[in-house]
Amino acid sequence: MVGLLPSLARDLSISVARAGQLVTLFAVIVMLFGPPLTAWLAHIERKRMFMAVLVIFAVSNAVAALAPNFWVLAIARIVPALALPVFWGTASETAAQLAGPERAGKAVSTVYLGISAAMLLGIPLGTVAGDAVGWRGAFWALAIMSALTAVLLQFSMPALAAGKRIGFAQQARILREPTFVANVLLSVAVFTAMFTGYTYLAALLEKVALVPSADLGWWLMGFGAVGLLGNWLGGLWADRKPLATTAMFSAVLAIGMLATLLLAAQHIGLAVALGVWGIANTALYPICQIRVMKSAPQAQALAGTINVSAANGGIALGAMLGGASIGWWDVASVAVVGATVAAFAAVAAAGIGRWLSVR
Repeated sequence: MVGLLPSLARDLSISVARAGQLVTLFAVIVMLFGPPLTAWLAHIERKRMFMAVLVIFAVSNAVAALAPNFWVLAIARIVPALALPVFWGTASETAAQLAGPERAGKAVSTVYLGISAAMLLGIPLGTVAGDAVGWRGAFWALAIMSALTAVLLQFSMPALAAGKRIGFAQQARILREPTFVANVLLSVAVFTAMFTGYTYLAALLEKVALVPSADLGWWLMGFGAVGLLGNWLGGLWADRKPLATTAMFSAVLAIGMLATLLLAAQHIGLAVALGVWGIANTALYPICQIRVMKSAPQAQALAGTINVSAANGGIALGAMLGGASIGWWDVASVAVVGATVAAFAAVAAAGIGRWLSVR
């Protein structure tokens, strides 16, 4: 959506800032409605649920492509925002179920490999599509892709036994579990650290490392591409010791952020530092999901969706904290502030692990 905002704003005769509210609206809907909707739909057989979600995506994107004004487009964005966290939370649980206990972490990391790749490619592809076929054409492409994915899922995914209907109140008992709440709060801290720096990475590269604006996209693409290695490492190690793995990669994240600032003037050193940052940044996606799901084995789908909400909360806090630090100091400060929060998250993860070992 981000890459389509300028052309969308021009076509609908609105400001880019108002068009950007569609992004905010989507994130807020995901954060607020994801957990109760996931709990309500948790008993539905997974293949049916995923097919329904993909059909919703296809129809809503088609409506967005035809939207005559801002309000119709807003409604077309609200509907998939309701479905996305249900898919996200239950996809992780279903992947773990299909793979079995011994390979659950690797299965969840495979799901997140798709998410990480989509985050890496989504904005540049959206921008290219918007330039080539217009923002309406981009939404038509999304509608077609969603429909094709539904067809592929129909032929490739086995049906699973439908779950037992469990009331939201009963599933929500996990919110009374100190272990679960501690893990969710840890995810908020981790994502705050990640997005304090990542939100303003382009500005950091341009203003501190003096990377030409024409080259920024390639640096950001490299950051994301190297990060896919982190996704694999996170899934590999998080299964056995999720809290220790969280602590380790949070510490690596802090080191990568500070090294990026210290080596900004040397492009080879900068590339290495960004690689360290990118690996830790992407590794923490599946690590946090696996860790939170493991802390609530009795309601893993709801736990996974609550973690998505926590992540969105951390993303918002990180963007706000990074923006505030730029206002107080300068753009270089986002790396220092982000590293400080990451160090706090590493200490918190280690502390939670020690607390659990003596309970």
